[in-house]
Amino acid sequence: MTTHAPETKIVESYRVACDGGEGALGHPRVYLQIPEGDGWVECPYCDCKYVHKAHQDTTAN
Repeated sequence: MTTHAPETKIVESYRVACDGGEGALGHPRVYLQIPEGDGWVECPYCDCKYVHKAHQDTTAN
């Protein structure tokens, strides 16, 4: 069984919504706030990492 690495998405807003992106196979929609100092946040359900575009060069994947 292969484990896939969590997805990383570059976003333009410091507030994002995540629902797993798989329709009925996803997860409940959660709203996440990206801390301006860190520049990224991870979804607690699917571990998708949201990186604000202003921090994409300083945030390691």
